[in-house]
Amino acid sequence: MTGARGTTGEPPLYEAVGGLPALRRLSDAFYAEVLADPLLAPVFADFTATHREHVAVWLAEVFGGPAAFTEEHGGHQGLLRSHVGRSITPGQRDRWVELMSRAVERELPPDPRLRHQVTEYFRWGAGIAQSVSGQPADADLGDPGPTPRWGWDGLQE
Repeated sequence: MTGARGTTGEPPLYEAVGGLPALRRLSDAFYAEVLADPLLAPVFADFTATHREHVAVWLAEVFGGPAAFTEEHGGHQGLLRSHVGRSITPGQRDRWVELMSRAVERELPPDPRLRHQVTEYFRWGAGIAQSVSGQPADADLGDPGPTPRWGWDGLQE
C-alpha cells in the first residue's frame, strides 16, 4: 500500500524520499549524531541497533509506504509507548529536531518542498513524543488511532 498523492499528483513522500533505503540512511546519519550529542545521548541510553531500523520502518509507513511498523511493532500505540517515561525536555526536543533537520538536508533528495514537509513531520512528531514522555510507565494512553500519515500537504485526515 502507498499513501495519497499530493494535490498535483506527486508520488507519496515515501517514494519521493527514495523509499526504505533512503529512510535507513537518514536514520543511520541522524542517530550517529544523536549518540554523540551530550544533550541527547542520555535519552538514548538503552539504544540498540534495531532502533534505527524501527525508525526507518515507522517513517516508511508514515510517509505512505508499507504498513510494516503497524504489523510488526504495534503501530501508533507501540510508538507512543516507546516514549513514555523518557521525560524529554523542550531543549532535548528542539535539539532532536535540529539534528534531524540536518540529517534531512544531507540525506534526502535536494527538493526544498520535500525536505520542508519531512522536517515539518519531525517537528510535529517531536512535540507528541515530548508530551507522551512525561507520562508514567503505566499510563493509559487511550486509543491514539491508526498510524498517522503525512503527505505533501501535511497530516492526512
